[in-house]
Amino acid sequence: MSNDDTSTPNSPDLHEFFARDPAAADRAFFGRETYSDRRGFLRGAGLATMAAMVGAAIPLHRNMPAGLIPAAFADENVLVGKDGLTLLNDRPVNAETPPHLLDDAITPTARHFIRNNGIPPAAADPATWTLTVDGLVDNPMTWSIADLRSKFEVVTMALAIECGGNGRAFFDPPAKGNQWTYGAVACSEWTGVRLKDVLAAGGVQPGVVYTAHVGADAHLSGKPGKLPISRGVPIAKAMTGNVLVAFAQNGGPLHPMNGAPLRLVVPGWPGSCSQKWLQRIQLRDVVHDGPKMTGTAYRVPRYKVEPGEKVDKKDFVIIERMPVKSLITNPANGAGAGRSIEVRGHAWSGDRTVTAVDVSHDFGATWMAAELDDPVNDGAWQNFRAKVELPAAGYYEVWARATDSEGVTQPHAIDWNPKGYLNNTMHRVAVRVA
Repeated sequence: MSNDDTSTPNSPDLHEFFARDPAAADRAFFGRETYSDRRGFLRGAGLATMAAMVGAAIPLHRNMPAGLIPAAFADENVLVGKDGLTLLNDRPVNAETPPHLLDDAITPTARHFIRNNGIPPAAADPATWTLTVDGLVDNPMTWSIADLRSKFEVVTMALAIECGGNGRAFFDPPAKGNQWTYGAVACSEWTGVRLKDVLAAGGVQPGVVYTAHVGADAHLSGKPGKLPISRGVPIAKAMTGNVLVAFAQNGGPLHPMNGAPLRLVVPGWPGSCSQKWLQRIQLRDVVHDGPKMTGTAYRVPRYKVEPGEKVDKKDFVIIERMPVKSLITNPANGAGAGRSIEVRGHAWSGDRTVTAVDVSHDFGATWMAAELDDPVNDGAWQNFRAKVELPAAGYYEVWARATDSEGVTQPHAIDWNPKGYLNNTMHRVAVRVA
């Protein structure tokens, strides 16, 4: 996989690759001499790759039209157990939740977004699943889920997870990648054990700098041993009290698309840090350099850039905490309403707390303070509500902006970046009063 997160035949964005440059995609996958050869043939690595991806040999591959994406990719019911999610990509599966379906204080499992990089494991039996902790530890250990439950304190915490690319769809010029709007965020209740307790049991050696996370999901290429993603966090973050090795979600099993039977939950940082189908955590004395840790993946320029400006890879820095943000979950965008409405939603800010949420119904000319709940625990989003009286019939927009414990307020617009990360512009919803 390319570590700079661009689309290649071995990267997640298969559909994007074919849509953006069908000729290049066709050559890369199928080895055709020319794209215009509509009766071209598969050969070599291209045939092997596509056969691995569909899970079987392709006896009639010579007849496949150029640029074809096999129907098997689209026919799989990849959202079983989910409610109302919008599918952005089906290989790998990426799906977001419309904001009005995130109105619950705790996100139901059925409405938790999906962000995958590879193919989830077909066999994920909690009874036989193990987690290995090795690298720079005094006592490398392998734990079953039963071991984790019995040997460490089991805790339940509401923890917010947000994809680093949430809001990418609103960048101009467009940024490549899944075109998330608002719904790649959730705050479920996770049950598991603290990562710091598990690491301490192994004995963290002096000089440890970073964790390295390994999951059981397979690379889209089908190549054995090739990882679709392996990210990590600084050891200081790993040793905070709200980073969990989780084996339950909202009192039940994890959803298969959300990492069953074992995953990390690293609240406040990009969701890519929260490795799913977790099998191994290695401690390293350098910043981890696994897939999607290098190049421009989950990185932003260290300085402001002009929209569309080319940035040297050496000038990108790793994203750590996510920025202050709010989301209006009621009313739904475009909803009809009476003149008196209750505005509801959530706010969060990486490793910080949110101290205020303000709402406006007059395009930002005036603002009123919303009622804001404290987080139920460190790492949870905060719920807000406000009664808004609209003066007459007509079209209105309700805006929300959050301010965090360091005094940082959501902007009306943010600086562009090449990868479309960290979009925390104020959320707006349209309301029509009859």
